[in-house]
Amino acid sequence: MKILSDVLNLFYPTNAYAAGAAIGGSSLQSEIWSFAPLIAIVVIFYLLVILPQQKRTKDHKKMIDSLKIGDQVITNGGIYGVVAGIADQVFTLEIAKDVKIKVAKNTIATKAS
Repeated sequence: MKILSDVLNLFYPTNAYAAGAAIGGSSLQSEIWSFAPLIAIVVIFYLLVILPQQKRTKDHKKMIDSLKIGDQVITNGGIYGVVAGIADQVFTLEIAKDVKIKVAKNTIATKAS
């Protein structure tokens, strides 16, 4: 029974002690330092996730804008085709002889070589 009581005390402590009061201006300094890990996480998240995604989006938009009639492309669905027409938000792709489909510009994944 003593062992069970000791294990429960690990998860549910019965005694709580207040932290000692800081002297002078060190209280403000300790509060600022308590936010440092949160700020570091936000900065790391921005550098590792948001910036690379913005770069990929910018590169993809530049690739879409540079496409012209006759370019071979691959859609997100894996369809290979040749650009046969360009409209405002739509590409017309020729996927076989005399077989043309219309796809949205944002569904073009890459330019095939």
